[in-house]
Amino acid sequence: MNYELFITWNPNEGIGPFRWYGLCWLIGLALAYLIVRRLYKEQKIKDELFDPLFIYCFVGILMGARLGHCIFYEPDHFLTSGKGWIEMFLPIRFLAEGGWKYVGYQGLASHGGTLGLIIALWLYVRKTKLSIWRVLDNIAIATGTTACFIRIGNLMNSEIIGKVTDVPWAFIFERVDMMPRHPGQLYEAIAYGILFFLMWWMHKKWPERIGTGWYFGFCLFYIFTFRFFIEYTKEVQEAFEASMPLDMGQILSIPFVLIGIWCMVRARQAK
Repeated sequence: MNYELFITWNPNEGIGPFRWYGLCWLIGLALAYLIVRRLYKEQKIKDELFDPLFIYCFVGILMGARLGHCIFYEPDHFLTSGKGWIEMFLPIRFLAEGGWKYVGYQGLASHGGTLGLIIALWLYVRKTKLSIWRVLDNIAIATGTTACFIRIGNLMNSEIIGKVTDVPWAFIFERVDMMPRHPGQLYEAIAYGILFFLMWWMHKKWPERIGTGWYFGFCLFYIFTFRFFIEYTKEVQEAFEASMPLDMGQILSIPFVLIGIWCMVRARQAK
C-alpha cells in the first residue's frame, strides 16, 4: 500500500488544560441546550419548565454512559471487586503498586447514555407534568448535534478506531499504530450531523408531529440502524467481542431500533 495517500492523524491532546473529548462533549451539550430552548419558546412552554431540563439530561447521559460501559464492556474489571466499584463512580484508577491516579471517566457507552437520558426525562416529566412524548421529541430533534461532537471528540482522541483498509480516505492513527484504518468516528459524526439538519427540516415541515413520539422514534431508528452497520468497519473494543458473530455495539443497538420503529408506528396510529 502507498502510505503517502492516507491521512496521518495525531492531533495535540487539547487546548491548554482542556482535553478535546471534554470540549466536544461541552460544545455538543451547549448546542443541544440552545436548540431545545428555542423549541420550547416556539411551543410557548414556560421558561421555568425548561430550566431544570439541562441538569436532568446532563446527569442522566453521563451516569448512563458510564454505567453502560462498565456493565456491558468491562464487567470483569468493574463488577468483581470493591476497587472496581469505586472506579466505576469516581474518575480514578488504582495502581498495581499501590495508590491511585486521576484518569477521568475513560469509557462512556452511547447505548447506556441513551437509556440514562430516557430515565432522566421520565423523572423530569414527573416533576414538570409535561407530556413525555413532547419532551422526547424535542430532545430528539437536538440529539444529532451532541452525538456528532461526541464522535468528533473520539476522533481527536484517536479512539474507537476502524479496521485496517486501503480506501483513499483512510486515517493512520499514530497513537495506535501506523496502519491505515477506517475513520469510523468521522463516519458517525457526519451521519449524526446530517441527522440534525434532517430533523430540523422535518420539524419545520411537520410541526404537528411534535408530541406524538414520531421524532423520538425516528431518531432512535436512524442512529442505531447506522450504528449497527458502521460497526462492521470498526475494531472490536474489548477482546471478548472477537469471537462473537455480532459485537456488543450491534447487540445493544437492536432493541433501540425496534423501540424506534414502535414509536413511529404508534405515532402514526395515534394521529
